Amino acid sequence: MAAFAPKALKRDDRRLIIHFDYDCFVSLLQDIFTFIRYFTLGCLIMLYAAVFEKEDPKLRYMPLAVQQKQIIVTCNYEARRQGLHKLQRVTEARKTCSNAVIVLGEDLTRFRNASKENYDFLKRFAWSGRAERLGFDEVFIDVTDMVDYNLEMLNPHSLQSSFFHLSRNDPTLGFAFDCSNIAGHVVPENHTGIDTAMDQDIGSLYVRLLLGSHLAQHLRHQLEEHQGYSSTVGISTSKLISKLIGNVNKPKGQTTLLPPYTTPDNGESNITSFLDEHDIGKIPGIGFKSAQKIRDHVLARPAAFDNGLVYGGTMENVKVRDVRLFPSMGVEVLEKLLGGSGSPKDIAIRVWSLINGIDTSEVGRAREVPQQISIEDSYIRLDAMAEVERELKLLSRSLLSRIRIDLSCMEDHDDVPVEDEGTELATNGTRSSRQWLAYPKTLRLTTRPRPALNPDGTRSRTFNRISRSCDMPSLVLNLSSSIEDQSEVLVRETLIPLFQKLHPEKSGWDLSLMNLCAASISLTAASSRDSAGRDIAKMFKMQERVLKDLKVEEFDAASVNIYSADLDEGALEAVENEPLVATKETSGAVVTNGKDEAIQETQENDHIWESDDEVPGLNYTCTMCGLAVPDFAITAHERFHDLPD
Repeated sequence: MAAFAPKALKRDDRRLIIHFDYDCFVSLLQDIFTFIRYFTLGCLIMLYAAVFEKEDPKLRYMPLAVQQKQIIVTCNYEARRQGLHKLQRVTEARKTCSNAVIVLGEDLTRFRNASKENYDFLKRFAWSGRAERLGFDEVFIDVTDMVDYNLEMLNPHSLQSSFFHLSRNDPTLGFAFDCSNIAGHVVPENHTGIDTAMDQDIGSLYVRLLLGSHLAQHLRHQLEEHQGYSSTVGISTSKLISKLIGNVNKPKGQTTLLPPYTTPDNGESNITSFLDEHDIGKIPGIGFKSAQKIRDHVLARPAAFDNGLVYGGTMENVKVRDVRLFPSMGVEVLEKLLGGSGSPKDIAIRVWSLINGIDTSEVGRAREVPQQISIEDSYIRLDAMAEVERELKLLSRSLLSRIRIDLSCMEDHDDVPVEDEGTELATNGTRSSRQWLAYPKTLRLTTRPRPALNPDGTRSRTFNRISRSCDMPSLVLNLSSSIEDQSEVLVRETLIPLFQKLHPEKSGWDLSLMNLCAASISLTAASSRDSAGRDIAKMFKMQERVLKDLKVEEFDAASVNIYSADLDEGALEAVENEPLVATKETSGAVVTNGKDEAIQETQENDHIWESDDEVPGLNYTCTMCGLAVPDFAITAHERFHDLPD
């Protein structure tokens, strides 16, 4: 296969993506071409530290670090200014900054909740529903449709008094802004401005990026005002560039990468010159192993590592420019380096595209439930079955708790007994039961064993994991049993057997990590069109609730005589000629035409909804079998007749 020259790669700059990275938390966005679709990337800086700062504002002005195990997993900017950094040992951190406040971050519940609240807040602004969360602290939003709409509404003769519309239906919902300047920082800093761009083409990429920058600034301010979290934001036309460009001005900053994104002579565009200065291992989408193989190839030898780092890190930077301009470098070479058994089919072309600043991956749509839920922990040494069983119980309890929180919800019911499974009686007297929104089909156990010592006493560095999967036991879906009881059974009957398949040896595994994952999550039957199925019982209940206020009552002369003996013949004749009217039932009365009449319910009224010819919605009779079919079931009934005998 011939080498794939950069000019053969095709860009798509029709989109606009914003990437949010929560300051001391993190976030998101992506790319553009014919019918523009814009993404913005926002980085909510160091979410972990930000959560603690929000709970205790005094910590905002102190060096604050979050500890997991014996490692600093993150720290705020004051701590960074005083020499602390991520993946630093706690003992070293205390020596470097003796006045640092170090808090435990083992329980991720508060961070997970804060991340979900911030994500829910941001995704409301996405018209297309394309809002993708990356980890706890990053969010990508595709705002292409919003930028397109506001581009059409833009008045080129009154740019300084522009108005950005946040709704198509409500023209008053939005904010005023100055469209003569880009909001926030730009790269490169020397640019011509909007006048030249407007003279050339109002639909230029520059104007779209300008509109995206003002939307990003508005969302960033709204997030801080309403949620209490600052963020760093990047704006471009792809997830790759919006994520990287946002890192230029941290914290509380936003940066837009300006055009040109392409050059007629295939020279260096702004994207190429920006990416070229990044280490190959810093490019999102190029993993640790792939980056190391590329380094080794460019250096013609294994790259040196700093053994003092906890998770390892290269001591030799190989920049994107070095790779891109390396002799004969292209798809063919990358396929030889990165391809092979177990590698993605298109890994070579994907990595070569990223090296050239091309990322066509979509911003995912907002999901009601996660695709998978996993819990893991790392260890200095784990090599005894008793310790493994203890850790599996801790991990399984956390996983079961997460499954209930993320995949179920409380629903109010009028007809569910309090003693039923998962049912609670609320303070307002209504009965609520916990219902599954989705359920996991697969349970996966993953471990990471350390390799044996080399003859010289050293140990080879490895990040390889091994795993085993099985069907998720049905006991997990039993909401009436406690998580502790479920954990005991799950470990004894499922996880220990899985572990023994992974490690048949009775000891000597020397594990550095264990992970439990609930995967293959499927939506339950519901009334939503996005669900895997439709809950017919809920549909009938909904029909009853909707129609219960409209009930046809028949009155004959005899019944009126019984309950209204004082009526004269004229009144009786008027009642007999009165057409059937829709009435609203109340306890002990029937409201008719706005008046209450004390009319006792009769047995005839109880049968009104039981007659087939009077059931609302049964307006269709099957021509093949003669059965009366509800409107909502017509399509399914027709498919039934199409089935082979």
